[in-house]
Amino acid sequence: MPADLRRSGFVSNHNAFTIYGVALVEFSIVVSTLHRVWAETISGRLGDGTRYGNTVVYNTFPVPRLTDQNNADLTRCAENILLAREAHFPAAIADLYDPEAMPEDIRRAHNENDELLERIYIGRRFKNDTERLEKLFDLYTKMTATQPPTGKKRRKAA
Repeated sequence: MPADLRRSGFVSNHNAFTIYGVALVEFSIVVSTLHRVWAETISGRLGDGTRYGNTVVYNTFPVPRLTDQNNADLTRCAENILLAREAHFPAAIADLYDPEAMPEDIRRAHNENDELLERIYIGRRFKNDTERLEKLFDLYTKMTATQPPTGKKRRKAA
């Protein structure tokens, strides 16, 4: 998923979602293959792209309980991604993430981020996207099963 960090006070357009006060851990998760696969599966489509939504994608993405060490490691991965991008300033994100021309340092930083995150989820790299989705839907099912009821009463059909 294309994502970037912005300074406080930045205003995005209506097609972009902005998470204010985000820690680098969340950035690390949002730019991961795991999150991309989730977004592509459960979100809507807009032309050839994914129609990312905060309530449909971001708020439903299951994240296991992270240890202090997990947070430190994911923060380091996020920093490495951002530093790799910065090394190619002033290139635009669209240029940096062209699959045919992605700089090797950026590709490596994302691979390290993916490996770390997937090890947090299952102790190893996932074999494929199907295995990623099976784990994510399993976690999502557990996550939603433990949520308290909203307290809203359903109206009876007349």
